[in-house]
Amino acid sequence: MAFRTTLGWSLISSGIVTLLLGVLPGGDLMWGLLLLAVGVATLLYRQT
Repeated sequence: MAFRTTLGWSLISSGIVTLLLGVLPGGDLMWGLLLLAVGVATLLYRQT
């Protein structure tokens, strides 16, 4: 059950990020790297 919930949230967040990258000004690479860094920081923060 937890796998389905994680998969569902992953797909939803991927869709939201894709929409944001189309709307936000600037380079997609810059935003992609920034969002990746925020995601990694969030995961590391939640583990501690």
